[in-house]
Amino acid sequence: MSDVLWHGSDVIAALAAHLIATPHSDWQAQGLAIDTRELKAGDIFIALPGERAHGHDYVAQAFDEGAVAALVGADFNADDIAEAAVLLRVDNVLAALEALARAARQRSQAHIIAITGSVGKTGTKASLAAALMKSGSVHAAERSFNNHIGVPLTLARLPADAEFGVFELGMNHAGEIKALVDMVRPHCAIITTIAAAHIENFDSMADLAAAKAEILTGIEKGGTAILPFDNDYFDLLAATAKTHQVNMLSFSVEGRADADSHVERAKLHEACSCVTANICAQAVTYKIGAPGIHQVANSLAVLTAVHLAGADLALAALSLADQDGLDGRGARYRLGGDEVSVTLIDESYNANPTSMAAALDTLGLSPRKGQGRRIAVLGDMAELGEGAAHLHGDLAAKVDAADIDLVITCGALMQNLHDALPAGRLGMHADNHRDALSILRRELHGDDVVMVKGSNASRMGLVVDGLIDMLSETQQQKGAL
Repeated sequence: MSDVLWHGSDVIAALAAHLIATPHSDWQAQGLAIDTRELKAGDIFIALPGERAHGHDYVAQAFDEGAVAALVGADFNADDIAEAAVLLRVDNVLAALEALARAARQRSQAHIIAITGSVGKTGTKASLAAALMKSGSVHAAERSFNNHIGVPLTLARLPADAEFGVFELGMNHAGEIKALVDMVRPHCAIITTIAAAHIENFDSMADLAAAKAEILTGIEKGGTAILPFDNDYFDLLAATAKTHQVNMLSFSVEGRADADSHVERAKLHEACSCVTANICAQAVTYKIGAPGIHQVANSLAVLTAVHLAGADLALAALSLADQDGLDGRGARYRLGGDEVSVTLIDESYNANPTSMAAALDTLGLSPRKGQGRRIAVLGDMAELGEGAAHLHGDLAAKVDAADIDLVITCGALMQNLHDALPAGRLGMHADNHRDALSILRRELHGDDVVMVKGSNASRMGLVVDGLIDMLSETQQQKGAL
């Protein structure tokens, strides 16, 4: 793809309705940044207001580090800025960023795919981007850039000559996905699954499903939705697709032959899965480098999207073998040396009952070696509403089904799971992540397999960091299983 992302004249044209004054246009940009810590020479700096700081405070630093222009608000004080600096002064910086995003989408000839769902969005996005790279140039969102800032930023970074674009759309409330998909205008939309995430912001699961279905309202004419056939809300999603005259394909990990893509055989292993599937009437056998039946389900959506995009299905299937867990979403580490060798499964980036159950199932695939145990360190699941206590307690059955040896619970809501567990699986309970890490440090011995998961507010990521730091003087290697 070209090194030039935007020519100055094109930026100024895209922002014409927002600019308070028009600067000169004899410049070009290689990228965009909203954080000076990530800014590269040649970027446009987007000076967004924030909760803790305002981007205006960093404009001078951005120019010092090589920014070619800065998008700033009308009230920006330019006293410390060189007169020759390109200031794109607007009334509303976020609205101007959205305008630039829409201009990027309008000029693009790429096949655009958008992904939403209650779980699996980021992993599916990463897997699909890697699969499409076998057939052409791909632009995809970084990390979990799926909100009202991340989506327009990712879209504004879409190179004009990209062949594929993969975007992740998230939401906490009704109406949020509609605003995002109106910018992205995908040719294809994937809904991974519908589950009780952010349910406290909705009156019912049906309302939550309808909010996810908003992604179907912005699909380009003639476009297609890829929907989870096994989900309880499939009929609602299908009806929404029909209402908006969107074509529809479905996928089934349960092997239901009336789904367009479905599993025929799947063998789940500790660190991978081997699958034979029917993808839109084509038989495909492949290996997934990350374990768990939820990864198999997401792979069906990925390969269906690859087929729909006209990309090479065989090469895409081969790419799945290179897929491993992302940080916070299933990354696996071998930590320690000969005396204390521990396997860590990092699932610390957010949680809801469905993703928690999937993580426990995946831990249950790990074989016991020597005196090693399967240990789960679980933090509170947030935004579950009035049923939160019940949903935490219900995890006891999942722990039992996965045959987990020891559960260390953390947080007020996880007390409900602690109280529901039998003595044989019961670890200590901690009020906070620091205490949970201290308990884990005392508890660990050689050959243990530890899975850490919780909503971001539970700060389980710091338990992961602490465990890695604790064993930092010994050998550690990601993915070495």
